[in-house]
Amino acid sequence: MLADHVIVATTTASEQAAQVLGAGVIEARLGACAQIVGPITSVFRWNGEVQTEQEWRLEIKTTADRVTALTAHIKVNHGYDLPEVIATPITGGSAEYLSWLVAETRG
Repeated sequence: MLADHVIVATTTASEQAAQVLGAGVIEARLGACAQIVGPITSVFRWNGEVQTEQEWRLEIKTTADRVTALTAHIKVNHGYDLPEVIATPITGGSAEYLSWLVAETRG
């Protein structure tokens, strides 16, 4: 059961963008909870140059069967040309919380 739960992470350029994206994800039942962490500093290579930017990380708790639809939702509703979308399995946790997570991602 536990391998069926994941945390999907993405980053945005502003706290407001993270809030809007997170609310859309929850309203669409693609995630049970979206937490905003930031600001953070990201260092990455883009268009051949090293960039340093302030970003906000959005961590979405969801089920494995929602990852494909969640990824599509992020791509359509994100301000970046190539948004980060990384899914990490949840390998343990409170059974009650994980049951709630499943219930919140169902209609």
